[in-house]
Amino acid sequence: MIELTPAEIERYQRQIMLPGLGEEGQKKLKSTTALVTGVGGLGGTVALYLAVAGIGKLILVRGGDLRLDDLNRQILMTNDWVGKPRVIKAKETLEKINPHVEIEAIPEFVTPDNVDILVRGADIALDCAFNFEERNLLNEACVRWDKPMVEAAMNDMEAYLTTIVPGKTPCLSCIFPEKPEWDRWGFGVLGAVSGTLATLAALEAIKLVTGLGQPLLGRLLTMDLGNLHFAKHRPYHDPDCPVCSKISQQKINQTLNLVNSEQLTVNSVLS
Repeated sequence: MIELTPAEIERYQRQIMLPGLGEEGQKKLKSTTALVTGVGGLGGTVALYLAVAGIGKLILVRGGDLRLDDLNRQILMTNDWVGKPRVIKAKETLEKINPHVEIEAIPEFVTPDNVDILVRGADIALDCAFNFEERNLLNEACVRWDKPMVEAAMNDMEAYLTTIVPGKTPCLSCIFPEKPEWDRWGFGVLGAVSGTLATLAALEAIKLVTGLGQPLLGRLLTMDLGNLHFAKHRPYHDPDCPVCSKISQQKINQTLNLVNSEQLTVNSVLS
């Protein structure tokens, strides 16, 4: 069992005080590796709040260099880093904020060649990519390797958030069977909007890891932040989903087998 050092207990004492988290929840955070893709205005802020909460390890994945027009929302970045790989700066900043967290920076986009290695190396994934190609790849890999995924995306002043657990909840392909057109440069971005969504996404991961509160399992939270309108929806769990239907049926069969086995045991005892 992973133990907390005296310095960690002092650092996290205010959240350890939370009913439902405590030292056991803090130890669960410390023993968890989180994969964050798309480390920009959304993913960078997610990584920040996971780091200050005491996640054990962060795997940060994002290709491309920092642009000047990223700086209205990418809070891990500094002006002198424009033109350099942003994920390297994210690692540097987070290590200064919390040296207790192990951080691996991978300056690549999510591709068919690397997605399985990335997902297998993590306990939970947070999908903050800027396009549906990367999102679909991560969703499929998380289903394939039975890893939970927090899905977060935004467009202008609108955002959505859900938590996906393979075999138990709808996957991204169930929720968006027809992928919308997504132009990464085609909409405005306000840093406070991406930051709002990011803090909620980090909170979802913390809840899922520690058991604190109730995560958005089988629920899609939509947000109109221009009018501060929030709504929860129950997305369709497609029994014929090309991505998750097979694993869902396998888990149903496992549950039925367990129930039947327990019933047989009870019957044998009664007879």
